[in-house]
Amino acid sequence: MNQLRRPFRIVDKLLVPQHAALLVQDPDCGAIATFIGTVRATNAGRDVTHLEYEVHESMALKQFGRMFETLREKHGIYHLAIDHRRGIVPAGGISVVIAVSSPHRRASLAACAEAIEVLKADAPIWKKEVYRDGESTWIQGS
Repeated sequence: MNQLRRPFRIVDKLLVPQHAALLVQDPDCGAIATFIGTVRATNAGRDVTHLEYEVHESMALKQFGRMFETLREKHGIYHLAIDHRRGIVPAGGISVVIAVSSPHRRASLAACAEAIEVLKADAPIWKKEVYRDGESTWIQGS
């Protein structure tokens, strides 16, 4: 099994989904599952212009590492890569990319689905939703 190559990032620039997918490629893995989270233009009947993300980076990166260990034990995955935005992300923009690889698709798909739920519930990442009328609200994770 190859070593992970800088698998977790918090960035202030546009995310490229292929970056995470390339990090988890492994000749011993027959499956790569990805999740791409984007900013919705409407939420709860309101027009959203953008989200503003605040991140406690060192804690988030440690939490991503713990998540990898848990998912590896539970699902038998080989690799996990996570890219998450910090700062302003416009409607339609990508805010998070998760890529998981494993020998078989079921493990990758299950681990990828679980990874986004754990990230939203546990990672020290906060988002403020900003509306077209200028109002905003902090949105709690799942």
